[in-house]
Amino acid sequence: MEKPASSSIAAPVWSVPVAVDDIPDSGRRLEIEASAEIRAKVLELVAGLGAVQEIKALSGLFDLTRKGAKVHITGLVSALVAQTCVVSLEPIENGVKEAVDVLFAPVASETKSSFDENAPLEAPDPPEPLLGDTVDLGALATEFLVIGVDPYPRKADVEFAPLKIGDDGPRHFAALEVLKKRFGGDQA
Repeated sequence: MEKPASSSIAAPVWSVPVAVDDIPDSGRRLEIEASAEIRAKVLELVAGLGAVQEIKALSGLFDLTRKGAKVHITGLVSALVAQTCVVSLEPIENGVKEAVDVLFAPVASETKSSFDENAPLEAPDPPEPLLGDTVDLGALATEFLVIGVDPYPRKADVEFAPLKIGDDGPRHFAALEVLKKRFGGDQA
């Protein structure tokens, strides 16, 4: 018996699927909040971004609207993350608030190039692919958290002061000059 082909798309660490058929014509509002266990899993994904050390809170408030076979999702992803200030190296907490406005549409069965050289430069982005009959709000919230994390967190009122080097300051090659003189490298 042959093994089924594995999917190249990794399963999201936070999955809150919503069936498209469960979205009424009047729309649906959903609020989701990540548990401590889910926040720990999401942290593994975002830890390298802006030296995120902990996700203390993560939630999303979404309005879902159907437009024929398409699904329009608007809302807000909010989080509180613990990071390290890039200037003072002190721990800080940063709030993340990222607006969501995404349109999902079924994938067209025909293969067609998405590049149109005659399209105006201000053309809107194409819709995201709607794979299957669900949208995943947990995965969407995780994506927008990644977008919203400050990669260079800075504590309030902290300024970077560059090192002033002049004639009275330390010289970069002073130690090398001492070694050169000690080992007789000053001979011409």
